[in-house]
Amino acid sequence: MKAAVYCRLSKEDGESESIKNQKELLSEYAAKHGWEIYKTYCDEDYSGADSERPGFNELIDAAKNREFDIILVKTQSRFTRDMESVERYIHGLFPALGIRFIAVVDNADTEVKGNKKARQINGLVNEWYLEDLSENIRSVLDLKRKNGEYIGAFPVYGYKKDPDNKNKLIVDSEAAEVVREIYRLYLNGFGKSGIANILNGRGVLNPTRYKQTNGLCYVNAAQTGNTGQWNRTSVGRILKDRMYTGD
Repeated sequence: MKAAVYCRLSKEDGESESIKNQKELLSEYAAKHGWEIYKTYCDEDYSGADSERPGFNELIDAAKNREFDIILVKTQSRFTRDMESVERYIHGLFPALGIRFIAVVDNADTEVKGNKKARQINGLVNEWYLEDLSENIRSVLDLKRKNGEYIGAFPVYGYKKDPDNKNKLIVDSEAAEVVREIYRLYLNGFGKSGIANILNGRGVLNPTRYKQTNGLCYVNAAQTGNTGQWNRTSVGRILKDRMYTGD
C-alpha cells in the first residue's frame, strides 16, 4: 500500500506543529502499518482555509490520478479547516477514488464505519476556530511588525533566521554576496536579463532552489517547474525589495 503524507504549517501554529514533527509522526505511523510512503507534500505559511496551497493541489491532482492508496495527515485541520473541503474531498472525492484518508491524532479514518459524524464535527470546530482566531492573530502580527520583528515563515533570500530568535533575521553570507553582486551589476549598466544570464552561467541557484537545497520545504506558487535558473523576474524582484535597500 502506498501512502501520501501531507504536512502544513501556518504563522499561527506552534513549534509542535512543525513540518519536521509532522513528518516524523506520519513516517512512524506508516512504518508501523507496513505502508510505503509514496511522497510527502508540504505547505508552509499557508492557512488551512486556503484553496491555493501548491502542495495541497499537487496532492489532489495525484489523488485524481490514483497514484497512492492512503492519505496521511497529523490532524484533519492540517489538511483543511474549511468544512466545504471536508465534504468535497474527505467525504466525496477520496471515497469515490477508493483512497483512504487518515488523520492520526484525531482518529479520523474513512475506512471506519460510523466515523463520518466525528469528521464533520472536526470540520465545524476547525472552521469556527479559524474564524475566532483570525482577529486575534491579526492584532498580534501587527504588533510584531511595529516592533520590528520578522513574522514570515521563510527568511528573505540573503538572510536566515537567528537560531536563538525566530523573529530576527541575520545575514546569510553566501546568498548575501549574490544579492550584492546583482546590485553592483545593475549599477554598472547590466540589464535584468543580462544579470540572470551571468548568474546562470556560473551555476548560481535561484532563491527558490537555494532555499530547498538548504533544507527548507519551500514552494514558490508563481513558478511552474523550477529548474534552479535565474530570470529577469527573479532579478527584478530583488532589485525592488525594500529588505535590501536599507529602509
